[in-house]
Amino acid sequence: MKKLFLSLFLFSALLLQAQDKKEQPKVQIVEASCGQCQFGMTGKGCELAVRIDGKTYFVDGTTIDSHGDAHADNGFCSAIRKAEVTGEIVDNRFKSSYFKVLPEKKKKKNDSNH
Repeated sequence: MKKLFLSLFLFSALLLQAQDKKEQPKVQIVEASCGQCQFGMTGKGCELAVRIDGKTYFVDGTTIDSHGDAHADNGFCSAIRKAEVTGEIVDNRFKSSYFKVLPEKKKKKNDSNH
C-alpha cells in the first residue's frame, strides 16, 4: 500500500512538472504620459497612455492619478516620462499588469569655467 501511495505521489509530481509553465511577461521600457495633453489622442479627458514602437495606447489596469499629480511640473499632463511596464495590447488598449514610473534622470549642470 505504501508503494502505491508513493508511486501515485511521484507520478503526480512528475505531471505537475511536465505542465506548460507560463512565461513571465517581459518588462519593457515605454514612454508614458497623458494621452490627450502630450500624445494628442482623442479621449474623455486626461487619461494615462503609453507609446510603444511609435504607437500610442490608452492604459487599463492603472490610472493617471495613481502615479502622482498629473498636473505637476513633472506630471503626466506636463511631461512624457519613462515607465517599466508589462502587459498586452487588447482592442487597441494596453492592458497593464505592472506599471512603474521611472525616476527622472538629473540633468548635468554645465561647468561655467569653460
